[in-house]
Amino acid sequence: MSAPPPIVHHPAFRAEMPAGHRFPMDKFSRLAALLEAERVAGPDGFARPEPVDVETLCLAHSEDYVRGVIELSLPPDIVRRIGMPNTESVATRARAATGGTLLAARLALERGIACNTAGGSHHAAADAGAGFCVFNDVAVAARRLLAEGAIGKALVVDLDVHQGDGTARIFENDPSVFTFSMHAEKNFPHRKASSDLDIELSDGTDDGAYLAKLEAILPALLISVRPDIVFFNAGVDPHADDKLGRLALTDEGLARREAYVLGACLSSEIPVVGVIGGGYDADIDRLAARHAILHRTAKSLCSL
Repeated sequence: MSAPPPIVHHPAFRAEMPAGHRFPMDKFSRLAALLEAERVAGPDGFARPEPVDVETLCLAHSEDYVRGVIELSLPPDIVRRIGMPNTESVATRARAATGGTLLAARLALERGIACNTAGGSHHAAADAGAGFCVFNDVAVAARRLLAEGAIGKALVVDLDVHQGDGTARIFENDPSVFTFSMHAEKNFPHRKASSDLDIELSDGTDDGAYLAKLEAILPALLISVRPDIVFFNAGVDPHADDKLGRLALTDEGLARREAYVLGACLSSEIPVVGVIGGGYDADIDRLAARHAILHRTAKSLCSL
């Protein structure tokens, strides 16, 4: 493999937010600018997704919830749980980001690996969003590919610092998707769901302990699950400097993690799609550079 892996981006990934909002929305546009400046996306630039349609969203979400998001009629309590305003800009962003993960998954099936510059909205469940997550892009993409017969089994490797509770709940009775979440034990959400495999980490877990745990689990999972595709949530909030994390990974640790997950999938000839997940650093340039580790690593592995 020598061509750069496809990278998916859409300008709508950055929604308009109220002044002073605590979600770092600017990270999406800054990440894209960084990847362009470093020519990580390759000579053809970014692949641009279509906003996902209502029918596809309803494969993982209730129609009432989907309509509420798009028609800007969500109940106030759901809006509070999401933590983002129910506006046209936020709804468009959610549809575009979900379309981005679906496109990245299709490209991964063709090329072996692809990455989105958004995605990983793993707190969104079937009937409501939560924790800055409107639509569960990985769940929607997996369900669409399953419905089309493009895949028969998917594995979600969720390494965001927070448990992928929404993903776990969507697929709790669906054997076609295996959910694996490795997260900080004492972090959000306070009421955890039950993934097919949950690994809870103690506060302050560092690079060595984190990677040792991952390396003890992932190879066996790839063998036992035998997925047709892996969805990798590469949240950077396990970083020691992240304001919403409780772990202690470094930039080097994140790079080693990304190389391990992507490399394990590629060496097993299992298509893998990367989504960026969470990251909450007040310094947007530093945060974008941290998220770019996923895309840089994907490119470096494809050039070997």
